[in-house]
Amino acid sequence: MYKSITLFTSLLFGLSVSAQQSNVKPLFNGKDLTGWTKYIQKRGLNTDPKKVISVADGSIYVTGEEIGYVATDKVYHNFRLLLDFKWGTRKFPPRERDKRDAGICFHVGENDNRIWPKSAEFQIQEGDVGDLWLIDSVTTFIEGLQTEPKDYARVAKTKDAERKNGEWNSLELIYRNGRFRFIVNGVIVNEGEYLSVSNGRILLQSEGAEIWYRNIQIEEYKD
Repeated sequence: MYKSITLFTSLLFGLSVSAQQSNVKPLFNGKDLTGWTKYIQKRGLNTDPKKVISVADGSIYVTGEEIGYVATDKVYHNFRLLLDFKWGTRKFPPRERDKRDAGICFHVGENDNRIWPKSAEFQIQEGDVGDLWLIDSVTTFIEGLQTEPKDYARVAKTKDAERKNGEWNSLELIYRNGRFRFIVNGVIVNEGEYLSVSNGRILLQSEGAEIWYRNIQIEEYKD
């Protein structure tokens, strides 16, 4: 199923399967956070005494104890991002009674370090994996209609494909020339076009819940 979806996506976005196979590269080396920068809301850049974000068992491990993120140092434009995530059991204030929450923000400005920076987000939240959040007046077109510019605007996923807590989920985020697509465990769950942000960093959130991110890979497109 996953391979068939990937092939369909390749054709739709004008990509070749051979190019996908040969150009996918690790975005995380599995050993340390080389190429990534931490930001913790109450502490700033690369100050993380509680080790909210670290590397464990070949994954980026996030305790969720403090709000923040880890972001790529590099800026990306057209790309395909792949990763797996799995929830832990711990939750922390102020979200200890809420759904487990995290996310992938993309097209984040190079020096825009805050909670949360202007970007688009591939939502990772219990029951809502695959929702799109548009942050700080970012807009897009969904089925031909433009979203309203707001501080935070949500576009709900069209299908539910996430697995139960404790199991690994595979995500694929494709962005190319204004068009985006979110795939969860091989199922297309969200897509749109004319996204109003077009390049920037990629970040993985810490938002009150324990989570692991692994097998983080990227393929860059030239156009």
